Amino acid sequence: MRTALAIGDAGGVGPELAAKLLAHPEMQGRDFVVIGDARLLEMGKTHAGVAFDLPVVAASEVARGLPAGRVMVDLANCGPEAITKGSSNPAAGAASLQNFAAALRLAQAGIADAAMFTPFNKHSMRLARPDYVDEIGFIDRVLGATRSGREFNVLEEVWNARVTSHIPLRKVADTLSVERILASIKLTHEVMEGAGKPNPRIGVAALNPHAGDGRNFGEEDDDIIEPAVRAAAAEGLAVKGPIPSDTVFVRAIRGEFDAVLTMYHDQGQIAMKLMGFDRGVTLIAGYGFPICTPAHGTAYDIAGQGKADLGATLAAARLAESLAKLNPPRGASVALGADWATGAVETETALAD
Repeated sequence: MRTALAIGDAGGVGPELAAKLLAHPEMQGRDFVVIGDARLLEMGKTHAGVAFDLPVVAASEVARGLPAGRVMVDLANCGPEAITKGSSNPAAGAASLQNFAAALRLAQAGIADAAMFTPFNKHSMRLARPDYVDEIGFIDRVLGATRSGREFNVLEEVWNARVTSHIPLRKVADTLSVERILASIKLTHEVMEGAGKPNPRIGVAALNPHAGDGRNFGEEDDDIIEPAVRAAAAEGLAVKGPIPSDTVFVRAIRGEFDAVLTMYHDQGQIAMKLMGFDRGVTLIAGYGFPICTPAHGTAYDIAGQGKADLGATLAAARLAESLAKLNPPRGASVALGADWATGAVETETALAD
């Protein structure tokens, strides 16, 4: 079992968290392919106050096979002198994108069983690639996916899935449809069953205050969300809703639901981060292998100070490994091309999210 670990934004705590993860006692004996600039990992080790050795290979050597155990694939794409700690930077953004694409391709090729990354900074990534939308759009292009995946936020006590994600709040209501919500309920059910949670109980959050209050505060809950929930229940899924969003998470953490499906990004993120900021994991599912990252950001305010909390990164590594064991790859792997680590990713288009 091997995880491809992409080093995240070098202006933040990405290198430090990668170093802390690799040095953690629980991670000893677990195989990683670490992807990024070897100089940044050394910087991360210094910030973290840890020491360990990794065999280092160039990207050109990977197609011929990697040594067993842990290894660093040195892309030599961003030295410490190219970044400024605590701020966005196009060099850091470009390296993050290249590291992420390389990790995805290693998993797609079957060389790794799961992919994970320490936190990215979207502003840095857009400085390097102005068409960058979000991780899902980028993954779609790198892998040539025929179906977009979805983000889940994961705590031990509850999961959170969303119908829409990285779009302006003013567009959310117009984006919702019975078909889209039903598909999101089904995907939540599918992913949670694949994570070893049979027949998961899903609470579906309302969009409007008091679930619309009998159409006093909008019609979406009655005309869109409720029919989608009814259709999912008719297919045998354990689903309830729409439930007012100010109580649905209370009911979940009291044990009524295994997952909450929210209508937009912050409707779930606020609750999840309040419950477990230092434990939360973002899981990107739907691509044939798990992709995990800590749910928090790059923490520019403490970059280079050795203060980054490892909790969420450690949880991400655990989840990636456990999901990969539960769902071994099926079918043929995609062969690595000669430019597997440097090949261009086609221009993104905004997702209909």
